[in-house]
Amino acid sequence: KATIAASAIAARLRLAPLAFPRPRRPSDAPHRARLAIRAATGSPALDPSTEAMAAKRSMLWFRKGLRVHDNPALVKACEGASAVQPVFVLDPWFTKPERVGANRLRFLLESLTDLDASLRARGSSLLVLHGDPARVIPAALEAWRCDRLCYEFDTEPYAQKRDASVNEAARALGVEVHAPVAHTLWDLDRLLAKCPRGEPPTAYASFLKIAHGVGPVPPVAPDVPSITPLSVGDGKDLVDALRDVVTGSGVPSLELLGYESIPVGEGFPARGGETEGLARLRETLARTTYIAEFKKPQTNPTEPWTPVLGKKSAKPATPFDAAKTSSAGAATSLTAEAFTAPATTALSPYLKFGCVSPRTFWHELRAVLDVELKGKHSKPPESLEGQLLWREFYYLVARGTPNYDRMAGNRICRQIPWTWDEERLAAWEEARTGFPWIDACMMQLKREGWMHHLARHAVACFLTRGDLFVHWEAGAAVFDRELVDADWALNNGNWMWLSCSCFFYQYFRVYGPVSFGKKYDKEGAYIRKYLPQLKDMPAKYIYEPWTAPIEVQKKAGCVVGVDYPEPIVDHAVASKECIEKIAAAYNAHKNGTAGSIVAAGKKRKAGDGV
Repeated sequence: KATIAASAIAARLRLAPLAFPRPRRPSDAPHRARLAIRAATGSPALDPSTEAMAAKRSMLWFRKGLRVHDNPALVKACEGASAVQPVFVLDPWFTKPERVGANRLRFLLESLTDLDASLRARGSSLLVLHGDPARVIPAALEAWRCDRLCYEFDTEPYAQKRDASVNEAARALGVEVHAPVAHTLWDLDRLLAKCPRGEPPTAYASFLKIAHGVGPVPPVAPDVPSITPLSVGDGKDLVDALRDVVTGSGVPSLELLGYESIPVGEGFPARGGETEGLARLRETLARTTYIAEFKKPQTNPTEPWTPVLGKKSAKPATPFDAAKTSSAGAATSLTAEAFTAPATTALSPYLKFGCVSPRTFWHELRAVLDVELKGKHSKPPESLEGQLLWREFYYLVARGTPNYDRMAGNRICRQIPWTWDEERLAAWEEARTGFPWIDACMMQLKREGWMHHLARHAVACFLTRGDLFVHWEAGAAVFDRELVDADWALNNGNWMWLSCSCFFYQYFRVYGPVSFGKKYDKEGAYIRKYLPQLKDMPAKYIYEPWTAPIEVQKKAGCVVGVDYPEPIVDHAVASKECIEKIAAAYNAHKNGTAGSIVAAGKKRKAGDGV
């Protein structure tokens, strides 16, 4: 009976595709006229004599989900199809330096190149088109006479608006649309249906109860060994048919998109793509001791992207304990010689772009936990399994919360009178706050598009409730631009958490901009790497160079106020003021008078920063 019940649950978890009925064309004459015009171009794919094949011609539209493994949209596109055309549309909305940083864009371009190679190994290829997807996709559906469009469902607001426009156009063309869920473990709308009043919980434990109530994580989709292409060759005929709506094709360089090039060996230290992502996943899962003992709050924010072998010592229990205790914190040791990563898995960029399927990650991890470790391992929320569930938690809250990415009109967000202080924001963003630990973290973000999650915690706390009292939305916008793994749901959720606007409310617990980093890296190696002007500063002063005697500063070649900024605030004073302001805002919330609270100053527009 248990087996039958489990099978029934699994069957219910299969995702029903969105399907639009094919309407009858109001007149066949205009359609035939358009076919005749296209036939005159000499494109074999557009020859009207092949129109009979159109009933089973699929377009597979990649956006996220840049992989061939566990790809339900790929499976559906190939189901009963005579031909399938994989497409990625390089949207100009994203390819702007003020909106998406060079490190993330390079990771995307590398991922597209890798995806193309995977598709070619299956007899197909990826056609990368440049232009507005809301125009390009409908035009391609009509020009290529596709009657099926498949893509991975996306819950982000920009994607929802874009996809609604494409779906409407597809419906008008009589094209059926299939958008299976594969970017999350579960279908978020099924989880949302289990939430009281349709409102997601803001407590992790409550989320786990809801998740457990919808049954096990669905299995991964079957592999697709071969794909019949829509066009033989380089796809030039397909591109030519879209000359009115596309501005280019192929995977471009950063320079062609208006970005400065990133020299080899610089920037984000890992290559984008499914091949690299799966290799890193399997390398991680092979380290069973690491998996068994993984507790994310105990990992080291100063761990470099190099193997660290044989380091063993006590680890602080929480980030706040690390900032208070006098014992030295130590890094989680790495045991894989060839694995180049910091103390966490560093798989988040691959999950963000869908190079690695979360369900593949989940099921392969569960096999290690259940079979190899036999249940003897760390548990959620700190465990590796717990991190995947945290991701799902934030995705669910984002899906069910209007205005999730802002304070105003956001039902779960505390209303706090933050400022839009541009001077303070710019100093933080440009790594010139005068606090070396904070500035080193921000410099790593600027150079590599990456920071350990505890480093992110420290700089977010410093900008908002810890010292500068700048609006969390301003910090979230900087992270959204610079991080390789910037994820709308996770980024905004974490900024609400770290500013004590939602999820976490102990606003009096602050990350010390001096003490926190020092407990992990007493000698300041991390600071010396990212702030070379401080490389010769004695360890005694490297976290507080302004306390060094002037003779010491001169000898180190770094005079505070000349070679490195003076502290932007007095931490003890600023932190106390921040706590008092948030306490007042919390009291207003309690008394029902928080509705009148607004942020002071003017919000920065996209592109106004550095």
